[in-house]
Amino acid sequence: MAHQKNIIEAGKPLKEAKKALIMLHGRGASAQDILSLTEYLPVDDFYIAAPQATNFTWYPYSFMAPVPQNEPWLSSALKVLNSLVTDIEAGGIKSENIFVLGFSQGACLTLEFVTRNARRWGGVASLTGGLIGEKIHPENYLGNFSGTPVYISNSNNDPHVPLSRSEESKKIMESMGAVVSLQVFPNRPHTILKEELEAVSRMMANN
Repeated sequence: MAHQKNIIEAGKPLKEAKKALIMLHGRGASAQDILSLTEYLPVDDFYIAAPQATNFTWYPYSFMAPVPQNEPWLSSALKVLNSLVTDIEAGGIKSENIFVLGFSQGACLTLEFVTRNARRWGGVASLTGGLIGEKIHPENYLGNFSGTPVYISNSNNDPHVPLSRSEESKKIMESMGAVVSLQVFPNRPHTILKEELEAVSRMMANN
């Protein structure tokens, strides 16, 4: 199965925007769901794009399953994101002004995409996420983040994303030149807290 390139747009028209925000929803959710977070973020001058996963899931199994089990869905999702970034850059917004944000399954896809395509991004926000795979294969990740700010959040006992994977992802991204902040909330349910959105807002406002 391949994902269709189904992009829900919000904010300013691409040709008028100074920056762009790509938002990736979680499993079972929708582009509209993740777009609802924009009311808490400083996006007045942003073109906003939220891809919709086919059947509401980016890949069928856990993000920590062996990657072949999640194919061809994972590669298809990454291809959609590559195409979207190409479109945004063609519209006049450079990667250093493109921000990528995701929650849960979308947070894992966010980290996987930007780390496979490391460069200076505007900023990256992974709300409960980690790099994808049964184990992390550093050879999959190329490039240099050149100081890109990255915010990763998690709980100390999240049922879907082990904190150890978020910590390991932080180390790899730092080794590739990212400036990574990992915020851990004790006993937080699998959700998005106001404090997480406030941290993302600070990152976006400062970059």
